[in-house]
Amino acid sequence: MNTDKWTSQIDRTTEVFKREFGALTPEELNRKPNPTTWSIAQNIDHLIVTNGTYYPIIKSVREGSYKTPFTGKIGFMVNMFGKLVLNAVQPGTRKKIKTFPIWEPSTSNIPADILARFEKSQAEMKQMITGCADLLDKRTVISSPANRNIVYKLEDAFNIIVTHQLRHFEQAKEVISR
Repeated sequence: MNTDKWTSQIDRTTEVFKREFGALTPEELNRKPNPTTWSIAQNIDHLIVTNGTYYPIIKSVREGSYKTPFTGKIGFMVNMFGKLVLNAVQPGTRKKIKTFPIWEPSTSNIPADILARFEKSQAEMKQMITGCADLLDKRTVISSPANRNIVYKLEDAFNIIVTHQLRHFEQAKEVISR
């Protein structure tokens, strides 16, 4: 399976985050238009946190210690969850979805190096994706890092990750306009 589409999208997303938010002060990055809206920095932190939760799963698949949940053995469940989650993280979706606690961003002021940490996280994600070509060819099924019963193909996981990042770019841009 060709991993270039995901790694290219990650590059584009990283660049657009740097271009749009790179000149902002720490105060501007941490500004919240209201108590229920995440700041730009929180959106970025959330993406870093989310990326990091996939690494242990991929590592355990690689080591042969990963146990696919029962739901991961039922094809229609795997496909259904993959489509459901991907649809939920689409940019432009107006419906707010509360994130799982595992993916909550920091609630305090996030340091000014958030974009540098995001860029590093993105490079690590690209490396992981590139190293998964064999797992993609095997149509590997994994569970969501947030809920073991939510299962999808690794291919869907990568689609979810890159699409989710675009959604949070949109949300972060909205913070500037408020």
